[in-house]
Amino acid sequence: MTSKFLPRFGQQSVFALLGIVACLSLFSSFAQAHQIKAAITTVLFNPRTENIEVMHRFNLHDAEHAVKALFDKEADIMKSADTQQEFADYVGEHFVLLGNDDQPLELSQVGFEVEGKFFWVYQETAQTPSLEGLKIQHNALRDLWPDQVNTLNVEGNGPLKTLTFTDNVTLLEVSFSGHHH
Repeated sequence: MTSKFLPRFGQQSVFALLGIVACLSLFSSFAQAHQIKAAITTVLFNPRTENIEVMHRFNLHDAEHAVKALFDKEADIMKSADTQQEFADYVGEHFVLLGNDDQPLELSQVGFEVEGKFFWVYQETAQTPSLEGLKIQHNALRDLWPDQVNTLNVEGNGPLKTLTFTDNVTLLEVSFSGHHH
């Protein structure tokens, strides 16, 4: 191999490497952005209790920032039960399940807790007989951060369904046609 091939080869591999590095840094910043601004909600049709159980999981880090922005600079979700309650109420106000005829289902708050790096908010409602589907609004934190992504899984009523609230999406629906308990 003569020396005149080396520089060209060297140049290409440097560009390839730069490309890979650029991709990796893009992915990690993308992952971080989404890690930080994302919540996961499970809507579970529980056959045992005949309730629809709703479990919202927020990153504690987000919840900490959110309460300072939403309520006041001194708000402390780690130490203050009042702040935790306020945040749980806020989540409840920004989450709506609409059943048949687009009637909102009456969700009651079951509780909330800090668990590791997460803040959980729990809600439930009785299962409506002959529920044909759900329309769902999940705007929690999306009023604060436009890039907030709220992912929602519907379980226990036919196959698992996943909905993603992102960008300008405010209302998504799932249907349970033809599925009977």
